[in-house]
Amino acid sequence: MARTWPAVFGVALGVSLLPATPAAAHNSLTGSDPRDGARVATAPARIELRFLAKPDPATTKITVTGPDNVAALGGAPTFTGNRVRLPFKPGRAGLYIVGYRVASSDGHPVSGEVRFTLTTGTPADPSASATAPAASVPPASPSGAPTATPSGSASVAAVPAAEEGTESGGRGWLWATLGGAVLLAALVAGLLLRRRSARG
Repeated sequence: MARTWPAVFGVALGVSLLPATPAAAHNSLTGSDPRDGARVATAPARIELRFLAKPDPATTKITVTGPDNVAALGGAPTFTGNRVRLPFKPGRAGLYIVGYRVASSDGHPVSGEVRFTLTTGTPADPSASATAPAASVPPASPSGAPTATPSGSASVAAVPAAEEGTESGGRGWLWATLGGAVLLAALVAGLLLRRRSARG
């Protein structure tokens, strides 16, 4: 019986390793920069994908899209060993998705994606301000004098709102003070009743 245990153990170990052999031939993503799910304040100059095996440039397909499905790939990817670097062309702030599709050594394609969020977008186009309507400039009356803007009425309406907030804050402080006094009186009364009952 003792002699059969090593043989049984060896067979069981060999059988357990059999399913891992074809799986090892499949390529997979091992890391990225930015990492999946990251929130990035400063847009990187390039995106890097790292794979388990060296990807084939002829069969590798990678896309980078930003908000509103706008392409954000700034040029052709470069392949160095098992790393792929992608020039990044950031747009406005939002979610960016890096989609990849690589072939494994056994010919089986592997696809996936890396998602990261850019919290700050590119600055506004200066030429856009030239075409924007000058809404802040008040129109002139027929006599040549500028007409009153509606901003004055908006500022006047904001004053009672501020006073109302101050008044409600004062009332809240008064109710809090009264509630504290009532609670303190209840505690003192409870202590006095306990002392009297203890003496009796």
